[in-house]
Amino acid sequence: MSGDAMIAEPFLIEPAADSDQRVGILLPLPLGGTPGGIYDYRCPANLALQPGDFVEVPLGKRSLIGVVWQAGSGDIAASRLKDVIARLDVPPMPDVTRRFVDWVSSYCMAAPGAVLRMAMSVSDAFQPPRSLTTWRCSATAPSSTEKLSPQRQRVLAVLRERPPMQATDLAKEAGVSAGVIRQMAERSLIESVAMPLPAPFGEPDQSRQGPALSPEQQHAADRLSEAVRAGSYSATLLDGVTGSGKTEVYFEAIAACLAQGKQALVLLPEIALGAQWLRRFEARFGALPAQWHSELTGLERRLTWRAVLHGKAKVVVGARSALFLPYPDLGLIIVDEEHEAAFKQEDGVIYQARDMAVVRAHLGQIPVALASATPSLESLTNVESGKYRALHLPDRHGGAQLPSMHLIDLRRDKPMRSSWLSPTLLTALERALAAGEQALLFLNRRGYAPLTLCRDCGHRLQCPHCTAWLVEHRFHQRLQCHHCGFSTQMPSSCTNCGSTGGFAACGPGVERVAEEAAMRFPDARRLILTSDTVTGPAKAAELVRAIQDREIDLIIGTQIIAKGHHFPDLTLVGVVDADLGLNGGDLRAAERTFQLLHQVAGRAGRGSKPGQVYLQTYDPDRPVMQALASGDREGFLAAEADDRAMVGMPPFGRLAAVIVAGSQEAAVEDLCRELARSVPQIDGVSILGPAPAPLAVLRGRHRRRFLVKCRRDVAPQAVLRRWLDGKGLEGKGRKGDPAIQVDIDPYSFM
Repeated sequence: MSGDAMIAEPFLIEPAADSDQRVGILLPLPLGGTPGGIYDYRCPANLALQPGDFVEVPLGKRSLIGVVWQAGSGDIAASRLKDVIARLDVPPMPDVTRRFVDWVSSYCMAAPGAVLRMAMSVSDAFQPPRSLTTWRCSATAPSSTEKLSPQRQRVLAVLRERPPMQATDLAKEAGVSAGVIRQMAERSLIESVAMPLPAPFGEPDQSRQGPALSPEQQHAADRLSEAVRAGSYSATLLDGVTGSGKTEVYFEAIAACLAQGKQALVLLPEIALGAQWLRRFEARFGALPAQWHSELTGLERRLTWRAVLHGKAKVVVGARSALFLPYPDLGLIIVDEEHEAAFKQEDGVIYQARDMAVVRAHLGQIPVALASATPSLESLTNVESGKYRALHLPDRHGGAQLPSMHLIDLRRDKPMRSSWLSPTLLTALERALAAGEQALLFLNRRGYAPLTLCRDCGHRLQCPHCTAWLVEHRFHQRLQCHHCGFSTQMPSSCTNCGSTGGFAACGPGVERVAEEAAMRFPDARRLILTSDTVTGPAKAAELVRAIQDREIDLIIGTQIIAKGHHFPDLTLVGVVDADLGLNGGDLRAAERTFQLLHQVAGRAGRGSKPGQVYLQTYDPDRPVMQALASGDREGFLAAEADDRAMVGMPPFGRLAAVIVAGSQEAAVEDLCRELARSVPQIDGVSILGPAPAPLAVLRGRHRRRFLVKCRRDVAPQAVLRRWLDGKGLEGKGRKGDPAIQVDIDPYSFM
């Protein structure tokens, strides 16, 4: 990666009578118009400001909170400057966080203010800390309670044995009504005490003994812990088969980090599915870590953000956005399941959290560890080039064996009409369920059917806002677009021909597979596990507990079941459509298919019983299918690397996408023609397009794409700035309609 951007040298704005004493403020807004989006303000005589200070400043008719970023530029006349309103009473944003914001802005070609907004994502965190009203015995409460009612006696007895309590808890403990508490307060028998709100996390204890590690685990744990104690930058790939105990290994590195009094960050691809991870962390460290994800309440986000800034949140586990929290003393970053595409942010500021985690570690001179059973080709290439070191865990922990893999050729072993499960897979399911074991049917497609059409005229039901078919969700009796979220009821008649003859569901989704499973195995207790049913961490924990407690016999799920779950009694995995991810022309299609199917296969046989995996495919001779069946990961990845190197594709070349989108197709075409006429001629660079994006209309906006392909030693950012200069890009994406969006290192080609 290139595009390193450095923040200005440290400075101090002293209070002075000079009315032209100015300071550069970065606001958390995607603003342009000034270099770096930084605006000059006057520093009042009663303020002394330093880099990172959070300040309130006027902007138009409102006031905003920004960050002191640099000394004022002096480009604006003093008479036009507005005063900084106030400096906020919170610690300043750490220097390394500000340098990280600048780096991400430069590399991703995003407005600095848009990146800053990710680091200041909780607006009310700057308000004075809230308090909790609790009650204790007042100084005037009688020492003898004989003259008091029994209810009041019980209240005072509880408070004399306990610390101050909230009114509801006190009433419950004493067995009285809320009215009794209120009357005692009015008579000054009890008095209120303001207490700080409790943190939504605990205090991890690194001295607690972890589980016994195998020799390979212990070696890897020692190496990671040594890297933490070294206090310098290093990047390590923790490469271990499914079930090898990678989590326990990096827990030891977290313990070493805590022993040094530093903070640790763990990034998970989908935190809503981290129920088992959280339980394992609590068992190891005696407390839950701070969490950061979209399902937190506003109060939880506020308390956690402030705790991070004050250095009180010692371990944070979160989704990709947790990387931008303002850690004052971060000592370790872990990226679990580093290969996951979920680490790529596709909206707003477009970035790859795995790669940015490596950058954040380098800027902070701390170690970063990337963990996976199926590492990305990018990370393996960095190991080969010496940029990363590798630690290997080749065996499953506790003597468990990797599952046996079987390919089912659907051309020969055909399912019955209107069925999606082959006879071989049905037999294996029957055998596993009869033995009292758990089984998993995997299909990475939500809903009942991916396509619905009129039986009479063949009209396909399409999203009105996207170039995408509506997916039937029969359990909810809805049609839904999985790209923009549009949802509607199934129409009673065809909008094209008016026929009331009904609609045909084409192809299977997990709901349709579940319907077949119910017919084939009516006595099996079934569970559908998708993003539609896992609506948050609490729901995820409930479903995972039900599986672990053997309340479920047969799981039917999408990719969310493939990540990190440990179910010892699950012995059979059936992949309904192993070919599903190989369509669409994605350059990483084969690699992603291998990773996903290898991961889901890894759910089988993690306990004492051997596991079996059946992959249904129409093309068993494909290299990726043969690699899965034989377990030849290295051979498959070597062939993938050769193919990409031959054509200069990542990680052996660089890509950037330029997406032009607008509400009017003609205007989009006009802008694309203007861009095409000005394509620069640069050695080692080719610019392809424009071409309609596979989703040519998304959320009502027409989309065209250019693809910028660069030699490995050519930075696409410089090419794009030269090409798009004057086209309204200004480092942040063209505003207005149509708009230009830049995606450095694209992962999705939709």
